[in-house]
Amino acid sequence: MASFLGEYEVAIDAKGRFLLPSGFRKQLAEGTGERFVINRGIENCLTVYTMDTWNAVSEKINRLNDLKPNVRQFKRLFLNGATIVEVDSADRILIPKQLQEHAGIKKDAVLSAQGNKLELWDKDTYYNYLREHVGGFSKLAEEVADDFGNPFDII
Repeated sequence: MASFLGEYEVAIDAKGRFLLPSGFRKQLAEGTGERFVINRGIENCLTVYTMDTWNAVSEKINRLNDLKPNVRQFKRLFLNGATIVEVDSADRILIPKQLQEHAGIKKDAVLSAQGNKLELWDKDTYYNYLREHVGGFSKLAEEVADDFGNPFDII
């Protein structure tokens, strides 16, 4: 499964396509870089998964208990809109129109690594999000460190 690093500004063409940056293509395992799943993100962005990552995520989601109303609601909100996309011969990915509208992506965007997935944001929305949240980063790091310990302790 891929683990991505990096952040790239990308241009969206008139047909809703963006060029998959070579920096991300180089991080893909051999033979895994032609098909992705693109979906609505939790925030106002899109999430791009490799097929391997999507299969692992969807397997876990499919094991959730459908008898719980919150599970059904989560599945509807998370899974609706998920679309398989392919990289074309020019290394571009087409963003489905409804997903492009959901994230408010028009011309300039940022593709940002999030471990085993990528997020695609409208450029202004992305940089505004970072500016709004950077001040609380220290407190946030302290809070989430309880989930996995100190990531800077090298064993």
